[in-house]
Amino acid sequence: MSEPIRDLRSELEKNIDAATWEWLIPHDERDVIIWVDQSIDLLEVGMAIAQDQTQAVQHWIAEQVIAKPSEAQKQRWSAMDANFQFSALIVQPYVLIQERAASS
Repeated sequence: MSEPIRDLRSELEKNIDAATWEWLIPHDERDVIIWVDQSIDLLEVGMAIAQDQTQAVQHWIAEQVIAKPSEAQKQRWSAMDANFQFSALIVQPYVLIQERAASS
């Protein structure tokens, strides 16, 4: 991995944070939320978007593992406990979100 890519990966990794749906609503209203399925790595998606890897992003869209949130998802998230959190990563202009696994 080249130094610039390693630096980008490190920077994005540091920027992954927890977020509640309430915090994400203003971003949703701007239509910049991208939902990332738990089956793929949020950081990997962030790297692909930051590096304009169109082919990888189009593949994930076709596989339906990244997408704009559906109305059903948004309604479910709005109805969830206020403590429910997402992992969120800002890759301008987008905010990538991934549901965190339920803790036992």
